[in-house]
Amino acid sequence: MPVYKAPVEDVMFLLNDVFPIERHNNLPGFADATPDTVEAILAEGAKLCEEVFAPLNLSGDQEGCTRNPDGSVTTPKDFRQAYEAYAAGGWMGLAAPEEYGGQGLPSVLNTIMQEFVSSANLALGMYPGLTQGAIAALLVHGTEEQKKTYLPKMIEGAWTGTMNLTEPHCGTDLGLLKTKAVPNGDGSYAISGTKIFISAGEHDMAENIVHLVLARIEGAPQGTKGISLFVVPKFLVNGDGSLGDRNGVSCGSLEHKMGIHGNATCVMNYDGAKGWLVGEANRGLNAMFVMMNEARLAVGVQGLSQSEVAYQNAVAYAKDRLQGRALTGPKFPDKPADPIIVHPDVRRTLLSIKAFNEAARALIVWTGLNSDIAHRSSDDAQRQTAEDYMGLMTPVVKGVLTDLGFDNAVKAQQMFGGHGYVEEWGMSQFVRDARITQIYEGANGIQAMDLVGRKLGKDGGRAITTFFNEVGAFCQENAGDESLKAYIAPLQQGLGHLQQATMWFLQNAMAKPDNAGAGATDYMHLFGLVVMGYMWAKMAKAAQARKAQGDGVADRMDAKLLTGRFYMERLMPETGTRLARISTGADTTMALPMEAF
Repeated sequence: MPVYKAPVEDVMFLLNDVFPIERHNNLPGFADATPDTVEAILAEGAKLCEEVFAPLNLSGDQEGCTRNPDGSVTTPKDFRQAYEAYAAGGWMGLAAPEEYGGQGLPSVLNTIMQEFVSSANLALGMYPGLTQGAIAALLVHGTEEQKKTYLPKMIEGAWTGTMNLTEPHCGTDLGLLKTKAVPNGDGSYAISGTKIFISAGEHDMAENIVHLVLARIEGAPQGTKGISLFVVPKFLVNGDGSLGDRNGVSCGSLEHKMGIHGNATCVMNYDGAKGWLVGEANRGLNAMFVMMNEARLAVGVQGLSQSEVAYQNAVAYAKDRLQGRALTGPKFPDKPADPIIVHPDVRRTLLSIKAFNEAARALIVWTGLNSDIAHRSSDDAQRQTAEDYMGLMTPVVKGVLTDLGFDNAVKAQQMFGGHGYVEEWGMSQFVRDARITQIYEGANGIQAMDLVGRKLGKDGGRAITTFFNEVGAFCQENAGDESLKAYIAPLQQGLGHLQQATMWFLQNAMAKPDNAGAGATDYMHLFGLVVMGYMWAKMAKAAQARKAQGDGVADRMDAKLLTGRFYMERLMPETGTRLARISTGADTTMALPMEAF
């Protein structure tokens, strides 16, 4: 059976040494998040993930969800008990406002917990994950009555939440949606239509499900300008908070899909279901984007999670599997063969995954801290910078971490040879589960176009300029440190490639938009390489400082420094390749006639 151990030690290095959490004690919720408290919280979360969630991952994949004749859905064996343990532990409300029953702790802790949960059991973790996104949307755009009605139960975990966007005829182009909303005359609307690919749309783990649904009010403009957002509960809620009649929403079928079998991905039918407007009429996308952006960052975490759990199992196998002898002579002469981890190509593969995992985790933590600053800081300038960062990094986190998360799951599977291809070892599940992360919440090509087409030029390029200045300043400040030369020089070169690519778009994409489209994915990955290189440079500096303290962590810090050097030597040079591809433009890509495909 696959194994999983939450990387608490690595996270604490990030929170204590690389991005000291105590620096943010002026923000609401941070004063209570002392290092000892944070470590205790994460250790408890790790225990839940390792002992309750992870053992159900393989069995949940094999059993899947079942739609019953009455439209109800049964989740895999013991999923409900595991979810109840999660809810009872207060994990749903870890970072939620105290006024609605949450603990008000930094949201970065919830982000870290999302990695642990998703690594342990991605399908199960999606149920509370989507609920947290729905909570975020209602907090920002819900009326006081809606907040009072739904948030306490959702934060408690008694009710879950979903997001309903996609329809059979439209995915990314939501302007084509047909789901309609007709005023009932009492402040509510009758919602009718069909939504597909709705994760956690129906299940047996909570007493109510709160759907956030995009629909077009009768008579509203066509296109995206006529879309509104509605809250549509599975069961109507009485004035005293108790559950009333069943609403006109049901699961028509379950999708038969490649992975995440333990999550109920539903076709949802709305037949005059009662719903209430969230936010302003015809501005539903604006409201839904709060949830979508939360979800995109969460999906980036999912990409890392599958890379991490697949890596852990690949390492365990590589240390145990005996095959061949080391090229430089037997390393274990008392055994019939050496473990495969002695072979350079195996080490190359494992180090590629490890170097990504640690940099991606740093990026997630840094992004989580910026999210806290953006939502909690009273300093306008500080908050603006954090918001700029979040907008710029959201497509990078979602697109790069899921693309590479899937690639790494495949690499880890490869370590098992034929054993990786059979289901009993569990590696194929990581590959199958990781695949969806590249697709949902906006396919990764869309993320790349969002980065190039919207985020680079937003506010006159303020966000990208700030990022360039920050990384450039870090390189300049540490250029004279000989111990960091192996990290700073490659980072400077990669940053130069990213700046050249950005300038190329400015010079060649305005008059010819296809140039932006053809180079967007390469640009997104070039950006990802540089920002993860920046994370490695910061980690290397922190590791050197920690090592100098002489507190018994020298071996661990040396391992981190070597992993960072591997990233800089073997992965960072790809920035040159990405720049070369971008610079070729779109001519050849667009020249082939459609009939020739």
